Amino acid sequence: MHAPLQLMAESPTVFISFVFVLSLLVGSFLNVVIYRLPLMLERDWKDQCRQYLGTEGDVAAHNASPPTFNLIKPDSTCPHCQHKIRAWENIPVVSWLMLRGKCSQCRQSISIRYPLVELATATLSAVAAWHFGFGPAAAIAIVATWLLLAMTFIDLDTMLLPDQLTLGLLWLALLSSMHNTFVSPSDAILGAALGYLSLWSLYWAFKLLTGKEGMGYGDFKLLAALGALVGWQYLPVVILLSSCVGAAVGLTLIAFKGKNRSYAIPFGPYLAAAGWLCLLYGDWLVAQYWRWILP
Repeated sequence: MHAPLQLMAESPTVFISFVFVLSLLVGSFLNVVIYRLPLMLERDWKDQCRQYLGTEGDVAAHNASPPTFNLIKPDSTCPHCQHKIRAWENIPVVSWLMLRGKCSQCRQSISIRYPLVELATATLSAVAAWHFGFGPAAAIAIVATWLLLAMTFIDLDTMLLPDQLTLGLLWLALLSSMHNTFVSPSDAILGAALGYLSLWSLYWAFKLLTGKEGMGYGDFKLLAALGALVGWQYLPVVILLSSCVGAAVGLTLIAFKGKNRSYAIPFGPYLAAAGWLCLLYGDWLVAQYWRWILP
């Protein structure tokens, strides 16, 4: 084993500290993913519609010099003055604090959500590292944490759960089951199938009864990925936790924010939070549930 890996294997403090710092950097990149991935999908959808519905001249003019827009290019800029963010202005959390939450050029406010996403990524990843310890289980849990955080904020912003993230988590979970990292392959496959079909069935039952769509297909895929990650046995816990929190948030918005009952709220963040908690503390949650039901 290489010296750095051996040091992390022998010292939990070193391992957790490394994960925290690494995840701060990843959190900075997740801010880019959260903002740009939905825009990339929207541009791709428009291009497809243009090619299908537009004239050949329109398509040719559009494709003549398409602007580069992906997770790497263009470089990050201030949304107010388009000042190019320099390296020292892009240090996770530290730069925001040094600049006092303002652009170095125009002095307009920079959203506090950027450092909060970075801190959340680092903190939750460090918790996963502490819980599982050095090894494959921690590595997979940390990557799953990154994916779930990105999906959470994208869903909050856009009501979308991109396939690039939900299916990425699904494949990560299925491949990890080959070595029984969290669950066996059979439990993972059954968890994926039951996770998808449970929400798919609720979706169609609700649509047939009301004529409305109660959730999106991204929610089905996310629960399928979580079912593959934690196993079919924990699906009831994931669904119960996410539904209770989602209902509480919905009632709060109706009572205090003046929203009506038709106001749509994203379900993905609650699924993601419940799935993450079950991954780390599933046995404890189940024990507490039965202790409450059968005192």
